[in-house]
Amino acid sequence: MKFNADEIASIIQQEIQQYESQIDVREVGTVLEVGDGIARVYGLSGIMAGEMVEFPGGVNGLAFNLEENSVGVIILGDFLSIKEGDEVKALGKLLSVPVGEAVLGRVVDPLGNPLDGMGPIQTPHSRPVEYLAPGVSERKPVTEPMQTGIKAIDAMTPIGRGQRELIIGDRKTGKTAIALDAILNQKETGVKCFYVAIGQKDSSVAAVVEILRQHGAMDYTTVIVAGASAPAPLQYVAPYSGTAMAEYFMFNGEHALIVYDDLSKQAVAYRELSLLMRRPPGREAYPGDVFYCHSRLLERSSKLSDALGAGSLTSLPIIETLEGEVSAYIPTNVISITDGQIYLQPDLFFAGQRPAMNAGISVSRVGGNAQIKAMKKVAGGLRLDLASFRELEAFAQLGTELDPATQARLDRGYRMVELLKQGQYQPMNVIDQVFSIYAGTRGHLDEIPRVDVLRWEREYLDFIHAKHSDLWDKLSEAKDLTSEIGDGMESAIASFQSTFVPTKQEEF
Repeated sequence: MKFNADEIASIIQQEIQQYESQIDVREVGTVLEVGDGIARVYGLSGIMAGEMVEFPGGVNGLAFNLEENSVGVIILGDFLSIKEGDEVKALGKLLSVPVGEAVLGRVVDPLGNPLDGMGPIQTPHSRPVEYLAPGVSERKPVTEPMQTGIKAIDAMTPIGRGQRELIIGDRKTGKTAIALDAILNQKETGVKCFYVAIGQKDSSVAAVVEILRQHGAMDYTTVIVAGASAPAPLQYVAPYSGTAMAEYFMFNGEHALIVYDDLSKQAVAYRELSLLMRRPPGREAYPGDVFYCHSRLLERSSKLSDALGAGSLTSLPIIETLEGEVSAYIPTNVISITDGQIYLQPDLFFAGQRPAMNAGISVSRVGGNAQIKAMKKVAGGLRLDLASFRELEAFAQLGTELDPATQARLDRGYRMVELLKQGQYQPMNVIDQVFSIYAGTRGHLDEIPRVDVLRWEREYLDFIHAKHSDLWDKLSEAKDLTSEIGDGMESAIASFQSTFVPTKQEEF
């Protein structure tokens, strides 16, 4: 058998060219101890803060504490499968989540894994969970309204696109209801919505998803869930994941709205992680950097400059107070970071005033800049009027004789309070709000019995849509209360008043 030397040489040359090195060079460490959602790892000397690591079985973790002899890792997933002595490898990348149109209408966990049984999320795009907030020069002032559809908020504490408005109050005072109404009101506006549920019961989240689905809002909404049974690391990461998904639309020149429900529970999860990592506790046992935990999150909400596409991300963080204690550590922190707050008061809620917004303490630091001109004109002094009405009401309860002018102010205040009541999941068009509030602030409801105020409003708006739709269209187009439109409103109210039949009963 003869060998052809040339043939052998060509085969060897071909093999050398096709040879791929199988040497796997990466940094590995060993698990020293594991438990409560964290692991101490020895040997990852070159790892960076926030870098991802992988445990056996495909469970990922995040480098959280860089110590002299070990690394504290928070485990993003099932930590019960990890044992002491397991090998840990550094992945050399940051935690990222899938983003883009594919995530809309889905229910996902903080790592972007679907929870709705509708199959995997197919998208070529991803964004890092932690991302630097836009700088001063990359932003522009907030001037575009973000209508919530809630009369009390759009009139007195208006929210603009790119703003951060805190919703704060005790448990069961309607905080989530306000956020959901704001999401429902974005239908057909092109605003993409993100609802981040942190530390909530799975049954509550399922109810929220069902409400969004019934009202057709899931078409433009993503729900990110880190439930009460989720490990603390996932509850801590959830708001950042939701923000990364929302930022994709902001940086593409679109508008997004994100609701964090709620950041008190995220702070508790962060405190748990920090204490397990032996970080020194501060006030109320929270770590010293809990302020930075929230500030770097909320600073990512902004209105971008025209050069960057003029997109916006509006956030509605929710904070739960205990017994109305607004001066507690986390509430004061978040109040100082946001551009205003909507304070919900239990007394008002149980008295039937819903939304239970306290007009005296609630404020929007963007103010009239985020209102259409017509609303600014009709609701200009409404917040101060209501706040002074509350004081007057407390004074009147002493049973003193009131002069006619004071009694008239009280009567109008009672009717304005009644007018600002609104049913849940019934957001109102801003033009309808202008018609309604105009009638109240100009005194056209002063003679209407209090029990009839909401019926009067409902029938009046039906009357406007049926008989004066041209006036409605004119205001919708101009968005300003011109003298011509004002005269039209006055004559419309006069003709409606003649047909309205009050209920035959005593005022309560």
